[in-house]
Amino acid sequence: MMISNAVTQIEPSSAWDALVRLGAADGSAAHPHIHRLIGGGPAQRNLSDAVHAICAIHCHHPGMIADVLAHAVHPEATGWLTVVAAGFADERAYLAQLTAAVGPLPSTPGQAESESALVGERHALEMLARSERTGCATGAVAALIHDWASVRRVLDAAADRFGVQTPLSTFPPASETAAAIARLGASPGRERAILFGAQQLFAQHRGLWSLLEARSSARGDL
Repeated sequence: MMISNAVTQIEPSSAWDALVRLGAADGSAAHPHIHRLIGGGPAQRNLSDAVHAICAIHCHHPGMIADVLAHAVHPEATGWLTVVAAGFADERAYLAQLTAAVGPLPSTPGQAESESALVGERHALEMLARSERTGCATGAVAALIHDWASVRRVLDAAADRFGVQTPLSTFPPASETAAAIARLGASPGRERAILFGAQQLFAQHRGLWSLLEARSSARGDL
């Protein structure tokens, strides 16, 4: 038997690689309600409910990314955050257009409790954006952008159902975000902070989909 003495070169894992792994396990793409919404033929009320809820969390001003920029706890991230903020402004405009197109919020038992839960999620994102731990807010924004690919699939499904034109994303290419987060999280301390922020963002989005799933069940739409 021939045995090779060659050593396989393994690229070290970056903060971005670790964030992507977290997203695969804990992000929106792993939640079953996402698959119901985009799987074809969901009840219109489910899509309308999802659009209203996403708008309630992400359409407020100044918004999470603007808060991160304003607090400037991680100055090295400012350039990337500025580009991302511009892209997210376009996403919010799309979301606002969709919210108007899908009509009123579906009548659902426990509406007051749902509204309280959404306020809590928005507050949690505000706290993340204002974290004094350098890298935490950056990680939350990076997770938001990564997770938005799944959110966008729901928005685009709603756009198709309600006759709204789907705009192209203006976020920076994924390769640029990957390089930025790998650079910003190059030290162990920064990587831990980035991943902590990412975990918290993914947890808030999971909570959102679980809330929408419960609301859909309460209406008999599952």
